[in-house]
Amino acid sequence: MSTSTSTQSDPRRWMALAILGLSQFMLVVDVTIVNVALPRIQHDLHFSHAGLAWVVNGYTLMAGGLLLLGGRMADVFGRRRLFLAGIALFAIASATSGAAASSGMLLSSRFAQGIGEALSAPAALGLIALLFPDPRERVKALGIWGGLAGLGGTTGTVISGTLTGLASWRWIFYINVPVALIVLLVVPRLVSESRMVRDHRERLDIAGATTATGGLVAIVYGLLQAAKYSWGSGHVLLPLAAGVGLLAAMVVIEVRSENPLIPMRFFTNRTRVTANFVGLFFASSFFAYFFLMTLFEQQVLHYSPLHGGLSYLPFGFGIGAGMGIATALMPRLGVKPLMAISFFGAAFGLLLTSTLTAHSSYIGGVLPGMVVLAVFAGIGFPTTLNAALHEVTGQDSSLASGIQGATQQIGGAIGLATLVTLALRHTTAQIAHGVAPSVAATHGYALVFRIGAVLLVIGGVLVLALLERGVSTEMRQPGAEELPEPAAAPA
Repeated sequence: MSTSTSTQSDPRRWMALAILGLSQFMLVVDVTIVNVALPRIQHDLHFSHAGLAWVVNGYTLMAGGLLLLGGRMADVFGRRRLFLAGIALFAIASATSGAAASSGMLLSSRFAQGIGEALSAPAALGLIALLFPDPRERVKALGIWGGLAGLGGTTGTVISGTLTGLASWRWIFYINVPVALIVLLVVPRLVSESRMVRDHRERLDIAGATTATGGLVAIVYGLLQAAKYSWGSGHVLLPLAAGVGLLAAMVVIEVRSENPLIPMRFFTNRTRVTANFVGLFFASSFFAYFFLMTLFEQQVLHYSPLHGGLSYLPFGFGIGAGMGIATALMPRLGVKPLMAISFFGAAFGLLLTSTLTAHSSYIGGVLPGMVVLAVFAGIGFPTTLNAALHEVTGQDSSLASGIQGATQQIGGAIGLATLVTLALRHTTAQIAHGVAPSVAATHGYALVFRIGAVLLVIGGVLVLALLERGVSTEMRQPGAEELPEPAAAPA
């Protein structure tokens, strides 16, 4: 299928969207799928508490830190080519994660999974932006894509709890392999190659990507160390200083680079910049909610992995409902009001959740905040995605999607490290004053939920103040001509 306006008459573009969406669902699921299984993984592979945190953060940081490079590589060398390479790497790393015989083997495999996402995710979204150039169809396609991403993030815990409880935690990784094989077999038959007409001697900004990723890893390591050491300890300050130094070096490299990861022209669009910035707040609160709610259910309410996983089913339904609402209303109301509503509504859901006590029930305590947060988060996923791609050219479609994905992953990783550290420090302080451990832990979680609500309110205010009115999802004409390669054989 050619990635031109002629695709509007080809019904296979919707099949292509379904397969690309399936791959995105798989990638996003792997961000949260390990949460419920972490206690079993720790027992079987003899992880320390600090090492166990990297089962989550290793994947997230590699994906977020390298997404920008992946997006630019897709624009230059071919979106379909990079997408397939990333999915293949992800499949191999999933198989080795499931077969891990040691903590080191699992962590290295999780890092490799993150690299696979960094290559495939921006390329896939770039393909969708080109497959649906018609504004109305593009709203629907991006709404479906954003909803699948949100649904993947919420159902990861359900899948994890079911597989861990009924089989083994290893199957949370093995299940990716057949899905990846389907994607690798079908996509070449539905999507043609597309890339920018560029000088192949152009150098990619490897140094910028390396310093950015290294800086983020160091900062998250330092933040996690603060859960055990004081903020003034060398265990905390040294990695934080190293991370800041690497990020500063990245800025210098970007300013001097002829081909930076993020061209300065990207920052001329206020809506795109605002959407990506407030996305940091949203991801921080969202990731922290999942991590801490899982701990609350298993450690305070004493749910089994299966029970804990199934408890998130209403969250998945709420995300789907919110996605449907946003997709239906965006053409009429626009992105700005819906995006603001999603932030304020999700903040209210977190405030409801912060009223939990150590003796709360699921129906009366957990469920109300969960449903409210889910519905408004569902509204937020497709609206934020559309704002992040506002007026993007075909030339930069994968780059823009890479930036949007990177802000989610980076915001989630840094937010999770910061907020979890605050919760653990608050819990430790209360236990030292004689509070029962389960009560102290609940108080720590409630504090973080309130902080998350404040972050979301700030994000909503910024959306109202800075987002342009009448945000459209129509792509501008590309500055560089797209070069379609010969179409693959029809399916």
